[in-house]
Amino acid sequence: MKHSPHDIADAELFLNRELSWIDFNSRVLDEAAISANPLLERLKFIAITAGNLDEFFMVRIAGLKQMFRNGEPWCDAVGMNADEQLSATRTEIDRLLKRQYELLFGKILPELENHGVFIVHYEELSDAEKILAGDIFRSSIMPVLTPFAVDPAHPFPQLNTGAIEIALRFIPAGREEDAFAFVEVPGVLERFVEMPGCGEVRRFMLLEELIMNHLHWLFAGAEILEHFPFRITRDMDFSIEDENASDMLEYIGQKVLQRRRREVVRLEIPPTASGPLAAWIRESFGLESRFEYPVRGALHLKQFAELAGKINMPHLAAAAHEPVMPVEFIDGTPVFDAIKAHGNILVALPYHSFTPVIRMLEEAASDPDVLAIKQTLYRVSGNSPVVRALQKAAINGKQVTVMVELKARFDEENNIAWAHALDECGAHVVYGIAGLKVHAKALLIVRREAGYLRRYCHLGTGNYNDRTALGYTDIGMMSCDPELCSDIANMFNVLTGYSAPEGCYRKAVLAPFMLRNRLEYLIEREIAHASGGGKGEIIAKMNSFSDEAMIRLIHRAADAGVRITLLVRGICCYRPKAGQENCRIISIVDRFLEHSRIFYFRNQGSEEYYLSSADWMTRNLDHRIELMFPVADHQLCGQLRRILELHMADSDKSRILDADGAYSAVPVLAQYSSRRSQTAIAGFFREKSEAELKGNSGTPLKVKKQ
Repeated sequence: MKHSPHDIADAELFLNRELSWIDFNSRVLDEAAISANPLLERLKFIAITAGNLDEFFMVRIAGLKQMFRNGEPWCDAVGMNADEQLSATRTEIDRLLKRQYELLFGKILPELENHGVFIVHYEELSDAEKILAGDIFRSSIMPVLTPFAVDPAHPFPQLNTGAIEIALRFIPAGREEDAFAFVEVPGVLERFVEMPGCGEVRRFMLLEELIMNHLHWLFAGAEILEHFPFRITRDMDFSIEDENASDMLEYIGQKVLQRRRREVVRLEIPPTASGPLAAWIRESFGLESRFEYPVRGALHLKQFAELAGKINMPHLAAAAHEPVMPVEFIDGTPVFDAIKAHGNILVALPYHSFTPVIRMLEEAASDPDVLAIKQTLYRVSGNSPVVRALQKAAINGKQVTVMVELKARFDEENNIAWAHALDECGAHVVYGIAGLKVHAKALLIVRREAGYLRRYCHLGTGNYNDRTALGYTDIGMMSCDPELCSDIANMFNVLTGYSAPEGCYRKAVLAPFMLRNRLEYLIEREIAHASGGGKGEIIAKMNSFSDEAMIRLIHRAADAGVRITLLVRGICCYRPKAGQENCRIISIVDRFLEHSRIFYFRNQGSEEYYLSSADWMTRNLDHRIELMFPVADHQLCGQLRRILELHMADSDKSRILDADGAYSAVPVLAQYSSRRSQTAIAGFFREKSEAELKGNSGTPLKVKKQ
């Protein structure tokens, strides 16, 4: 929501969204400083922080820059206009970057050197090693490179966002005047080139440094006057101006291609860059100084994850995480039989294996009694077993309908490819509703049983992605509840046809049609209980909390005495009031990305639990197809309660937001305790499986790991 500068009446209730995000990324960076984390995990958090910051520039800074350029007078809920937000974010980003580079080059890389891993520079090589480096360059790197001169015959090239570019000024052979050129550091090559070591020592050189020291091979006969690496970030967000385009697939594809020509929003350049070459670069992009970032070290720190992957030192890495198979499937029971026997089954990733979800699809693809499969796909992996199973089902003659969200940011190209592949196999591929992203996570299967049709569903808080299933905490529920499955069938009718979205739903709650109203009702009910002398309690776990109306409502609930715990991993625009001791806001950043959305309402002892694909953000509540569904099974509610309790009791990783808008300091730990919630939750599910197996057989059994 945007405001005029004069209608901010309750700014003290809010925190700025952009600054809250930077604060979140700072908490991610804290993980790189914690000595209790294995060294290679700390290096990975450096990379994660850098990748997060890239996306922040591509979307959020790009949006603010556009608002400022257009002279929009609107403010956020805190009262900050675009110009003020750009200035404030620049200050905080500078602090973040300074700490990031200090951690990487002052702490982590020196510690790696103590273990025999070095980043070496070209001038440190011996003469013999330089000859070998030249051989590596000519044989493995130079054939991939393409120099781009810039002159009247060669226009300024469309440089790729995020790529490391080498700019150079040189005098070509046979000419007297200087010229300019670019060499892109290819992303298809390894960034860290291993050089011969000595014994156990491993030495790596950055690819761009190897290239820069052999530019004379690319520009034969030229006199190279100066060169340096730099990097640009473009505005990578785009709006859909024509939601009714006759071919949405082609329209989105064109939008993706246009990204290469989008406006530059950040220039990363060495602080030593000066002279004619630097002046030419700055003039070419025409950026204000506040969008130029001097980088005192290597560019593109996201790629340091590659270095972590190259170092095979288990003692420096996190112990392998081994999900357990949910006990309902451990003996190989067919998925549909297991669901019928139990009614509802919880699959809590990554503590549980993702295998049951894949098996559900694979068994459906081959089962002659399965007639139809319907599924939403938002983000899937590059070689997705989910998509392969859907393709197989379509080839086997099942009625397969897949809602592929083409507008999933940064996954548009991947989703376009999957849409084509599914379409070619005979699946019905649709792209949702005009003006709305489809973010709901749902799978519905129709099966013929004893002359009747029975529906099965899997509903979740996260994507059908086998890779993120290993690193994101998401919760899904498998069910054959007739009412819930009927609701999901109605939802698919909304997505694929013209069914009224406000139709009869008994359990499922859809955004943007009814979710906001239902959440407001549930919160108002707790306010009424607390105001009437009873106990009101709300526990809400989500990724982000920024919707203004919901923030005001939670403030009212806190003021009414409702006990509130908000587990918000990332952006949180709720500013606690001084004296709101009954309201606690916790952020947990740990090895696994906390992605599940769990909502609890005490309801005077008749407790209600919900799972949802939606955060409490305006985009989720008003501009996306989202799904919230109740979990009523007593045993499953107990599991959800245990997850929430362990998070709330976490003293190792939890950070508390105070009335000043600051989070508590990260604990200084040499090693973690039993109160680290993710470790405790993993232990809870493993012990649960072992106990149930022992109870069923009378003797303890080893849990099969997937």
